[in-house]
Amino acid sequence: MTRIGFVGAGRMGRPMVRRLVAAGHEVRVQGRSADSRAGLAGLAREGAQVVAGLAEVAAGAAAVLVCVSTDDQVRQVCLDSGLPAAMPGGAVLVVHTTGSPDTVQAVAARGTDVVDAPVSGGPPDVAAGRVTLFVGGADDAVARIRPVLRGYGDPVLHVGPLGAGQRVKLVNNAVFAAQIGLLSHAARLGRQWGLDETVLLDALTHGSAASRALEGVVRRGSVAEFARATEEFLGKDLHVVQQVAGELGGDLGALSAAIDALSAAGAPAGTG
Repeated sequence: MTRIGFVGAGRMGRPMVRRLVAAGHEVRVQGRSADSRAGLAGLAREGAQVVAGLAEVAAGAAAVLVCVSTDDQVRQVCLDSGLPAAMPGGAVLVVHTTGSPDTVQAVAARGTDVVDAPVSGGPPDVAAGRVTLFVGGADDAVARIRPVLRGYGDPVLHVGPLGAGQRVKLVNNAVFAAQIGLLSHAARLGRQWGLDETVLLDALTHGSAASRALEGVVRRGSVAEFARATEEFLGKDLHVVQQVAGELGGDLGALSAAIDALSAAGAPAGTG
């Protein structure tokens, strides 16, 4: 049994905790307030330990996993709160949140073994144990944490040193967004040619144009509906893409125009 600390048991984090508990790990989950601890009662019934403070999360843990919503929240948890200092020597801090590579580098500068492992997929993929993890970090740290990550991740892809996981995830989401943007152009062309959008998109899933983005669009019924459904998480990550591109250099090229098309595709009718 491995003791694991977990911060951020929300939409993605809860199925991660369930998989870890089912795999036989001792999992301590932070619930910062009485209300949040009450909301985690279901996880407690399934075997997780719900605790109030980060020090309790970190105590005796071989790994602490952070799955909060934003890069700013990662900084609050991992830098402002002093979480790394509360972790035992040799423990690994895993950041699942998509954000700037500079953030995980800043956390590692505190003397902690850090692995960035942003996620590609959704809660059903986590629950099924098949969510993709893009992992960046030193070989030894990744080797130590891999058995834990395999509790819900498949594949677990070690893509390079610390920060590489974030870079790969940001490129991944830029391409995904660009594909949705291109599909909006394809649907517009189909309408100009007198094709029903739903029929066209379903037909494309059987051809060489097939992609995960197209599958998602078809499930939602239209490009516009899928763009609106993904706006919250994808918009956040695309903001990070643009920010990191500005900080680290790199030209988005044709991706930029396709991403702009995604924004237009998700705009409510009548907004242009």
